[in-house]
Amino acid sequence: MLSVRGTVGSYLIGFGMFAAGSVVCAVSPVMAVFLLGRGVQGLGAGLLTGLGFAAVYVALPQSLWVRGTALISAMFGVGTLVGPAMGGLFAQFGVWRAAFVVLAVVGVAAAGSAPRVLPKSEDRQTPAPVPVVSLALVVGAATAVSVAGVVAGVATMTLALAVAVTSVLVFLAWERRAEQRILPLATYRSGSPLRWVYLTIVVLSAGVGVEMFLPLFGQRLAGLPPVVAGFFGAALSLGWPVSQMLVASVQLEATIRRLRVAGPLLLAIGFLGLALLQRSHVSLPMVLAWLPLLFLAGAGIGIAWSHLSVAAMTSAPDPAEGQKAAAAIATILTMSTAFGAAVAGLLVNLGGSSLVNSARYLLLGFTAIAALGILTAVRVNRTTRIPNLRKDTAAV
Repeated sequence: MLSVRGTVGSYLIGFGMFAAGSVVCAVSPVMAVFLLGRGVQGLGAGLLTGLGFAAVYVALPQSLWVRGTALISAMFGVGTLVGPAMGGLFAQFGVWRAAFVVLAVVGVAAAGSAPRVLPKSEDRQTPAPVPVVSLALVVGAATAVSVAGVVAGVATMTLALAVAVTSVLVFLAWERRAEQRILPLATYRSGSPLRWVYLTIVVLSAGVGVEMFLPLFGQRLAGLPPVVAGFFGAALSLGWPVSQMLVASVQLEATIRRLRVAGPLLLAIGFLGLALLQRSHVSLPMVLAWLPLLFLAGAGIGIAWSHLSVAAMTSAPDPAEGQKAAAAIATILTMSTAFGAAVAGLLVNLGGSSLVNSARYLLLGFTAIAALGILTAVRVNRTTRIPNLRKDTAAV
């Protein structure tokens, strides 16, 4: 899209699709039409997410890439806080369609600002074909994991998981040799840090999948009302943007390397602590203890995210690959959250009728996943050289 329409044109299309999908949802007479509108919304939102990271690469000097990616990621946290509040408000008064009207208005307003604030790309390139095979394999893998979480019987679940693993392996083999791929070619080159950067981002992003079940645990185990339980779940997403903005200005190489490893470490500690606090009847002090642990887990995502994103942008050998590496961050984020949600559903269903067991399986499972991120972050540090951002800042 960037190669054909440029930055401004691509943003106008993204906001236009998002607004159009919102209008379809607002006026939908039946569920099928509503789902169609949500699909159009998703296409626009996915395009906008990818454009955000790509725009940081093309519109800002390298010295501001950390702050730019931190601001983008912070908006995920803001959305997680504002979304439940708005949704609950509109639902409370029985005017859910108005929520989509608001989204449509916001989309149109944002589109109006794009030509004034974004750099205009005059040069146009021949776009590469869409990597259909790679996308189909990713969607197939995520679908198989989702199916594994809802089917009955160990044999059927095992088969679905085997299909998911096979799809991932075939995806990697195909991407390595394909002419059209989702990830930059440097990802598959020996000695490139991109693979470790992306794997660490996968671990951190997948951890967000835990929060979709936290309101359920808050209501059933702690007896919290729905609105309060919803904001308990949002504590994890709050830790992400707050911590990210605090470390966005860090420039010392040694500190950046520590933050990359500390991110998945804090995520693992937060989930492990929550797992140990799960009981069938939770007291108020124990419920309140959930909040700092959730914030700590979210902070683990935030302190490492921006510096990993910049590592991805600076790992590609040329500007074209660098722009693709930047846009691929959003692709990795989307795929990881999809897989994270699917794995979370699978772990919760393993608990059967015991919600306490479901909570423990979920949190301990993601503790193990986060621990893997510590190893990949160490590999990132061993293969990545951090640019001299102070020198770039002085030049700017």
